[in-house]
Amino acid sequence: MKNINILMALILLSGTLIGCQEDDYEVGDIVAPTNIQITSSIVGADASNPNGDGSGMVNFSVTADNALSYQYMINGERIAAPQGNASFVFAELGVNTYTVTALAFGAGGITSSQSMQLDVLSTFEDQEAKDLLSGGTGFSKTWYWAADKAVNIGLGTNTPDIENRHTFPERFRSNPWHEDKLCMYDAEFVFSQITEGELLYEQTAGSAYTPGDFAATIGVDGESCHGEDVAPSLVGVKTVTMIPSSSVATIDGEYRGTTMSFSNDGFMSWYSGVSKFEIIKLTSSTLEVRVLDAAVTDNAWYCKFQTEKPVR
Repeated sequence: MKNINILMALILLSGTLIGCQEDDYEVGDIVAPTNIQITSSIVGADASNPNGDGSGMVNFSVTADNALSYQYMINGERIAAPQGNASFVFAELGVNTYTVTALAFGAGGITSSQSMQLDVLSTFEDQEAKDLLSGGTGFSKTWYWAADKAVNIGLGTNTPDIENRHTFPERFRSNPWHEDKLCMYDAEFVFSQITEGELLYEQTAGSAYTPGDFAATIGVDGESCHGEDVAPSLVGVKTVTMIPSSSVATIDGEYRGTTMSFSNDGFMSWYSGVSKFEIIKLTSSTLEVRVLDAAVTDNAWYCKFQTEKPVR
């Protein structure tokens, strides 16, 4: 009887193994992208101005065989370009040589890359903005969320809708001391200008606030605050470069025309995966900016800051 039971167990085990084998799925071939082709178009370039019109803006396009998506590495910044198209502003004054690397992603995440060099002219400068933010050469100035003001955070659309609304926060407008954003209001931001034209930035207190859509892409709780474990670029001194704004909102909304570009993935407390803050208005004591969302490209966030520390 014991031998019969053992035999039956072996038969059942054999059937189980055969069944598992029949359920296996085949994995497609992992093929590296090949034949990467990068093209660039410097805005305003012609026979008389081969390095562009001084805006520093360049449009890029990349294609490759067996590629599913693309990214660019430019000046240490990684730029997503799912279809291969992207624009970038090179803001270092004068004619400078830059290296641009295109990354092509194939099945299974395997990556191929191709680099190119180009010379670009930038003549854009906004020294007044640097002085207003820092207090001038040799000075530092501390900024705070305008927590005691209405619409210290707002949400609008990044593209004109049917009613042509795209330059103001028509989707959401916060109250003063908005209840679900209290954790972010203790942030402090310091702009310094040790030498003329060199603007430095550091968030010296407070957390990173993550809006829901972006938080979901990085796997953390949304509508809440996080530290450097979630947002490593929260800490440390960043360099701020002023670049010309190119959004339709700046053109149609009569914004200042200047965008702050923070080095090393820097940001001003509002952590949406973007390091470019488009200036709407700037005075010696108030700052209003517009910043996009890496998760939902149609989201345009509006933030207000001030030099007076708010008291609740």
